[in-house]
Amino acid sequence: MNKLIVILLCSLFPLIAFGDSSKNSKYDPALCKVFQDKIKSYEQQMRDDEYAKTTLESYKKRAKIYCTK
Repeated sequence: MNKLIVILLCSLFPLIAFGDSSKNSKYDPALCKVFQDKIKSYEQQMRDDEYAKTTLESYKKRAKIYCTK
């Protein structure tokens, strides 16, 4: 019975300790600006192929991560 409680507590600890996403926010105004600038610049010079589209999507995804509080 004690082993079951220990296993349960060990498995729930990460959810309790790291469950609040506001503590783990990656909001960073400097990186937000960097990726917004990259998006603007890349859209102006972008080639028309799948690699370029994937790169642009990657920039947009990272901008969303760093621009969201």
